[in-house]
Amino acid sequence: MELPLFPLHAVLCPGIVMPLHIFEDRYRALTRHCIETGSPFGIVLIREGLEIGASPSLAVAGVGAVAEIREASRYADGRYDLLVAGTGRFALEDVDVASAPYLVGTVTGLDDEVGDEDTAEKLSAAAVARFVKYLELLRARDGEDGDVLDIRVELETRDTSLGDLDVDLEPSAEELEEVEQTLEPRLLIPDDPTTLSYLLSGIIQVELPRRQALLEAETTVERLVHLLALLDREILLLRHRLRLFTPDLGSRAG
Repeated sequence: MELPLFPLHAVLCPGIVMPLHIFEDRYRALTRHCIETGSPFGIVLIREGLEIGASPSLAVAGVGAVAEIREASRYADGRYDLLVAGTGRFALEDVDVASAPYLVGTVTGLDDEVGDEDTAEKLSAAAVARFVKYLELLRARDGEDGDVLDIRVELETRDTSLGDLDVDLEPSAEELEEVEQTLEPRLLIPDDPTTLSYLLSGIIQVELPRRQALLEAETTVERLVHLLALLDREILLLRHRLRLFTPDLGSRAG
């Protein structure tokens, strides 16, 4: 299958909605093509090179996300503002640089393998509990500027129930009440472990190579194991009011 490619210094995960500002001619052409044909495009992480202008040494990740346009507004000068939703993953097999103004990839869709289902359910419950603690620690203390998670998602969701957390964790009644107060109404938790794993992969604030590794995980179980390790790291840093330095690699634009 062929898919127009949009390389970015960003990782899109399935179920996450990403805003894009389109101003470069080749990506205006990509956007027009996708709007006119109703077709998706692929977002791939730039490992080396620039998002805009000529970049002869551009290197991209081998796994990307299928992006479908949900909203599009066009400026008089031809620029676009888009909202795109991640709807799946693909492996990039080859890149055509000549047939269109933008890159065109030969891609293979990647299925979502769960792994052991019982393990996935238990890891999901643990990930929800860790994520609640993570959200609590993100809140600003007195005299601090708080982090804001400005993330949009596109998922079928439900309210979290008490049973969701009662797997190997044995939370107290007070802890369960805190979970419900923290999550409701701002965030609802997906039923499916795979959907949850992508949601958390797109929300938690981690370095791009780590988010890419989450996207590339071969099974849901593997992704959840990595997520738990990252959440533990982030919780430790937040408890000490520390954060890792990440250089600004540019805005999500093209």
